[in-house]
Amino acid sequence: MRPGAERCCYVPPRLVAALLTGCVALAGCGSAAPRQAGERDSTCAGKLTGTTYITVWFHASASVGAERQTMVRQVAAFNRSQRLVRVKLITLAEGDYSREVATAAATGTLPDVLDFDGPNLYNYAWAGDLKPIDSCLTPRQRADLLPSIRQEGSYDGRTWGVGTFDSGLGLYVRRSILRKAGISIPTDPTQAWTVAQFTRILARVRAVGYRQPLDLQINYDSKAPEWNTYGFAPAVWSAGGDLINRRGYRQVDGFLNGAPATNALTVIQGWANAGYVNPNRNGLAFEEGKAPISWVGHWLFGAYTKAFPGDVEIVPLPRFGPHDATDMGSWQWGITANATHGAAAWRFISFLLRPAQVTQMTRANGAIPGTYSAIRLSPQFAAGGAEHLYVEQLEDGVAKPRPQTPAYPALTAAFAKAFQAIVVDRRPVKRTLDAAARTVTADLIAHDYYASTGR
Repeated sequence: MRPGAERCCYVPPRLVAALLTGCVALAGCGSAAPRQAGERDSTCAGKLTGTTYITVWFHASASVGAERQTMVRQVAAFNRSQRLVRVKLITLAEGDYSREVATAAATGTLPDVLDFDGPNLYNYAWAGDLKPIDSCLTPRQRADLLPSIRQEGSYDGRTWGVGTFDSGLGLYVRRSILRKAGISIPTDPTQAWTVAQFTRILARVRAVGYRQPLDLQINYDSKAPEWNTYGFAPAVWSAGGDLINRRGYRQVDGFLNGAPATNALTVIQGWANAGYVNPNRNGLAFEEGKAPISWVGHWLFGAYTKAFPGDVEIVPLPRFGPHDATDMGSWQWGITANATHGAAAWRFISFLLRPAQVTQMTRANGAIPGTYSAIRLSPQFAAGGAEHLYVEQLEDGVAKPRPQTPAYPALTAAFAKAFQAIVVDRRPVKRTLDAAARTVTADLIAHDYYASTGR
């Protein structure tokens, strides 16, 4: 897997196998009384006296070592900066992180503060593993967050997580190659190519010497299957569909296998059938000059611009139907149900939200700063910057969160498997999506449609 893919699209397989097997393994699952509308949490109601010690878990990515080093420095700086809270940082290998969290959730040994991939928040909140944090966020902090960060951190009318960075998804194109093929390049999110235009563009780029001009990063599948959902659910959204009915999150049939999803994936399979899709087995198709169009996210900006200085442009994903669409979401911070002093936990998270700390982390991992104050300190993301398109998409509603449901682990597993079968194995589109819809429907029924626990 290429460095950085997990910045946006890691969903632990254990959530399907371990966390979703029922309420037995999760203390209090489904036992809380229904909460009243507008009820405010008390997570950060306490006052800090003396010195409070908290434990923080952080995933350690093998491919983004600078991220771990940055977190170690940030914890040290926080501990030096004040005396009220002392943080003990525990970094866990990302490959084992999901199992560690599952075990801790089942045994009641979660740390005070936990980082987690954004789409998993809804399952954690539903299961009672997190505390709501509306009482912690100040109005100033909330206003400083990108809309996408606020949206992804919310579930069931409450805020459960906050991220210091977000992700960006689009097409990287070689400007010189497209000009050679006589293709004009979009300059803002509202000028996305239609899917028909994009198909013709692929043919024209092939005609100037690139037999397989399109990189879809399908090499990610084995180690980061969430890429299939993060990367290509936007095609379904753009076509006017979704993976699940977001009104209640109870209906998959007619959505995951509906006409928009079927049509969008039929188009992508058509690109594969026509031989336009580069298999990209070593993950270097773009850098090696084999595929001048790459459908991928922010994490390859550095590698791509290093390979072709001054010749790389980021443009919106093609429009498959009535909507412009892309994905969003990355790792967030939350206060777990085990935390005995929410105010102490939040003091550390607040430190990470400071502009200097946000930019320190995003310089390490290349992600989009999650706050406006940090964006102003980041020339490449500010207006006129090379990656400003990502910010525009996150601000303007083009970027959409993946389905905000506790059923997300089952949903993404089914869609990712179906995408692989359709695009790589060339299986029948509708039949494959029908099977995926049946799988997710069975999961919904088995979990009583993940009814709200009232937390």
